[in-house]
Amino acid sequence: MTGPRYTPLATSLPADVPFVGPEVQERDLGFAFRARLGANENPFGPSPHAVAALRRAADEVWKYSEATNHDLRHALATKMEAEPDQVIVGGGIDGLLGTLVRLTVAEGDAVVTSDGAYPTFNYHVNGFGGVLHKVPYRDDLEDLPALLAKAAETNAKLVYLSNPDNPMGTWHDAATIEAALDRIPNGTLLVLDEAYVEFAPAGTAPRIDPEDPRVMRFRTFSKAYGMAGARVGYGVGARSLVKSFDKVRDHFGMTRPSQEAALAAIGDDAWLGEVQEKVAAAKDRIDDIARANGLTPLPSAANFVTVDCGADGDFARAVLRALIARGVFVRMPFRPPQDRCIRFGAGLPEELDVLAAELPAALEEARAAAPA
Repeated sequence: MTGPRYTPLATSLPADVPFVGPEVQERDLGFAFRARLGANENPFGPSPHAVAALRRAADEVWKYSEATNHDLRHALATKMEAEPDQVIVGGGIDGLLGTLVRLTVAEGDAVVTSDGAYPTFNYHVNGFGGVLHKVPYRDDLEDLPALLAKAAETNAKLVYLSNPDNPMGTWHDAATIEAALDRIPNGTLLVLDEAYVEFAPAGTAPRIDPEDPRVMRFRTFSKAYGMAGARVGYGVGARSLVKSFDKVRDHFGMTRPSQEAALAAIGDDAWLGEVQEKVAAAKDRIDDIARANGLTPLPSAANFVTVDCGADGDFARAVLRALIARGVFVRMPFRPPQDRCIRFGAGLPEELDVLAAELPAALEEARAAAPA
């Protein structure tokens, strides 16, 4: 008796996921975290209107979702100054990135990203056999000129840029991105991930014609809208590209409750404003905690603060382990020199109280274990 016959590509890939979630770590550790600061979630939650929509839709969960996402696409088109046929909705930015890679990347095709940038994009590229070409960060910022130069050098199908950036929280202003559009090589698509743009300063989001064939931009309801568990992301791009998603996407991949909740959330600008204020206050608190412990917080346009621990990656990893052992769930950048940092999410006041109480001891433990 034999099992499935995997493709050579599938056989070559590791059977893992890009992130080890807090629930997995809690099971391994045998206790629950007291401060959940590592997943870039929005603990202030979704709009009350979105919650009410979820509850109403629960009674109709026996129905399939509306496969074209008609109402949500029309509302998002108004928000993005686009037309409905320039908007695609899917299971978070992660799911949409996977569909885009499936559409555009064949085995051996070149794709460009930053070394240490959001790893789920790399996961999809690897899964379809693309070849990743990575460009280092420059001053903790994704190096847009170098990314485009590498794309030209490698004849890349896609070049990925998150703005604001994850994991560093740094950002390019709109003028910088707009000025770079004409440097996108022929045949290359700029994948502009704007998951955190609602937290960014005014003037961060560029003005790009949705029909511009050189760019596809992605946004989400997971961050500012507080709906990470609902898995709602959307993309804006040229009509021909958006229509091509219908060739391969999971047409019933959205849930009906998620569709209804996202539609309700879009209309609640007052709640979005409250969340933005709470996130800003939490980031200020993290800045204060970091500085009080002799650490350096980096400027952030996201819903987290990346903090320079002042040494190398080994020291930062020791601090991270010590915090986790004390019930504080955090993460850190994966690649040097950014791995000298730890990333703290904009948590609830009581979670930041835990961080303030536990960080001094975690630093003391890491320093005591550091080589002389």
